[in-house]
Amino acid sequence: MTLEDNPFGPPHRVVDVVGWHDAVAELKRQGYTYFDWLSAVDEHPEGFRLVLHLARLEELDHLLLVTYLDRDQTSVASIADLFAGAAWHQRETHEMFGIDFGVELAPLLLPDGFEGHPLRKEFVLASRVAKAWPGAKEPGESDADSTHSPGRRRIQPPGVPDPSEWGPDAVAADE
Repeated sequence: MTLEDNPFGPPHRVVDVVGWHDAVAELKRQGYTYFDWLSAVDEHPEGFRLVLHLARLEELDHLLLVTYLDRDQTSVASIADLFAGAAWHQRETHEMFGIDFGVELAPLLLPDGFEGHPLRKEFVLASRVAKAWPGAKEPGESDADSTHSPGRRRIQPPGVPDPSEWGPDAVAADE
């Protein structure tokens, strides 16, 4: 395990993916018996960062354990045998990111028949194609000022494909 500096939060310990389970077991033996959460971050295109937050309550000490997964090799050992509460977090991480924990995981959040992993950066968000992004606009981009402000390149929010490639505009162009 290597320790990474993190001036804005708890210490990070980085472990190789093959040593994930053993590192978690060792931390539990060292007194990190409070499991808080487990999730992932899509580090597109490099892969995924799997993050676990543990704490030692007696000493008010906590840390993040991190491992990195390749985009095409998203398998890591389950830690549900060490922390029962990790099973729910693994189910969510599997559904949202497609990370395999080597155990059978029942669906948790997504409806039956749902295809894909919605928190992956390459996942197309159909609702953003069908309806404009509802978030705050940049200065000069309000609907009222759009005819008076100088033109500039509009960027698509994450998860929104080019209208000519996907959605109703693409279908109309094909016909």
